This record gives sequence, C-alpha cells and structure tokens, in this order.
Amino acid sequence: MSALPNLGRRAWLRGEQHPGEALRPPPAIAEADFLDRCTRCDACLRACPEQVLVRGDGGWPEFNPQLGECSFCMDCSAACTEGALDPAAARPWLFTAKLDVEGCLARQGVHCQTCRDACSHRALQFVISSQPVPPRVQSDFCTGCGGCVAVCPSNALRLEQP
Repeated sequence: MSALPNLGRRAWLRGEQHPGEALRPPPAIAEADFLDRCTRCDACLRACPEQVLVRGDGGWPEFNPQLGECSFCMDCSAACTEGALDPAAARPWLFTAKLDVEGCLARQGVHCQTCRDACSHRALQFVISSQPVPPRVQSDFCTGCGGCVAVCPSNALRLEQP
C-alpha cells in the first residue's frame, strides 16, 4: 500500500473504507496512543497467520478484510514489542458487517449466498421469499472478523462500527 495520504474522495471512488479512523488490528490501543507507540516495524504484519494486516497510510498497520478474515489469534499482539497492540488495553472491537443492499447480488435476483456460507457464526441469514431478498446481518452474532467481506463478489459488505 502507498505511504501517501488516503484522500477521502480517492478512497470513496475506489470503494475503500470511508475516511476517518483506520481499521487497526483488533488488539490496537486508543488511536493517539497507537500512533505514538507504533514504530511501523511490520512485526505484526509478519506475525499474522491470515495475512490480513497491511501497511496502511503513513505506514501504520491496518486490518484489510478484503484479504480475508481475522481469527483474533492475537499473534500480531505477541509480535508487538512497543505495546501498540495490547489485548488488555485494547479498545473494544465493535465492528460488524454492514450490507450495501443495492449492491447485493441476492437483492438483484442472483442466487448468491456466499457471505452466509463464509460466516461460521451464522451472522448472515437469508429469509425464504418469492422475491429477491438480501441477507440480514444479525449483529448479535457478528464478530467483525471480515470473513464475509472478502468473499462477497459484488463488494456489498464492509465492516463498520455501530
């Protein structure tokens, strides 16, 4: 990823996360403290068995759900010697799947349940109907792992905080 700033319009046109706080690895401490402590050494990126951590804008690590799901194994935290990734001090992981209903293939009448099949927590559910219907995100079951985001063929899913 580029070390250049991710300008809001450019990110929006590319369909990337909307501008704002970056999607840091799940055990990240508060953003200001994270930026102070993280040395951008890439140890967390190398430690991630799922390879879903990338160098984001400014070189700081970010979780990219387009690459796959996070298993919350905390190997990234174990590799961080600076305390920027600390499960004991981390902010609560409140991200859940958010569906762009109009972009969903199921809503357009295409038989697609890829997101449901990828979700081991059963957070995406389809209601039987004679009309095309998108899945319902059951936020109580969603862990925010991003597994559904990576497999969606129309990029209709993203992670958001409530």
